[in-house]
Amino acid sequence: MQPWSTQEELDHTTAETPLMATAGATADAGVDLRADTYGTFNTVKINEEKRWLLNPDGTSRTPSITSKDSGDEPKVFTRKIMMITVALGIFTYHSMTYDHLLPIFLQDDRVTPRHPSPFTIPGGLGLATQSVGIIMSVNGLIALFIQAIIFPLFASWLGVWKTFVMVTVLHPVVYIVVPYLAFVDEAALYPAIYACLTIRNFTSILAYPLLLILLKEATFSPLVLGKVNGLAASAGAACRTVAPPLAGYLYTIGSQIDFTGLAWWGSAFAAVIGAFQILTIKRTKNKTATIRPMASFIRPVMHVENNDEVVHIIVRDEEQGPS
Repeated sequence: MQPWSTQEELDHTTAETPLMATAGATADAGVDLRADTYGTFNTVKINEEKRWLLNPDGTSRTPSITSKDSGDEPKVFTRKIMMITVALGIFTYHSMTYDHLLPIFLQDDRVTPRHPSPFTIPGGLGLATQSVGIIMSVNGLIALFIQAIIFPLFASWLGVWKTFVMVTVLHPVVYIVVPYLAFVDEAALYPAIYACLTIRNFTSILAYPLLLILLKEATFSPLVLGKVNGLAASAGAACRTVAPPLAGYLYTIGSQIDFTGLAWWGSAFAAVIGAFQILTIKRTKNKTATIRPMASFIRPVMHVENNDEVVHIIVRDEEQGPS
């Protein structure tokens, strides 16, 4: 707004609320829901299929296109947005517990159980600090590869919704298998650890941007992204706050009963809840997301989608009501 602005310019001025940063499952940099990257290296474009109702003379049936002029403001926090936010909170919780438990389990003393069984894991893997540092470095490389290459491929081949369902259903497996690394021979231990990390990164690296895409698809206007982003940021912060102490408490209890897998199974239980919770989320059918990868060499094998937005124009007689 400037002192010389005319009344007409003021009447057609809009402002967007600055967004709070929505952090990932760990201490990642915040993500602006208005950005086109969604926490990845890739560019994501959301295409919307619109439906317009017109009168025979070409004038728009305004109440049929938007309820803004009819005095009814659309609801910001719809059931779909709330359910996706709940899914984001559940994912943030169990993903944070993995980041918290992994270095503890890797360094905890390796104890041979007197009576080996699937429910007797008294310790961890007993690795040195230097070895744990190398493992975490390789874990970062795996995450970069999955984010840059695997994410755009799967999102293109299967679509955002199917990929989200797939990784959400697979999440419990990520936590169930980790404590049984204690039974792996030392010769095969490192390949087994990297296999577990690959599965984990595949599910978590794909799930987070997909949740953000679904959240933005469910938002009816960019002007309300500030409120939606604030809700998502608050839910994520709350889950990141409670995850480490709860996971640590379960690990302590598990150590006392000779089953450190208790903490991992607690995270798996949360992931199972998240898998069933997706049944409460309705898919947005009039919007699609197109992924443009940073790595240009994988574009020829990606599914080619129409990036043009489609508008269906329906002409109705004035005596006919909208269908």
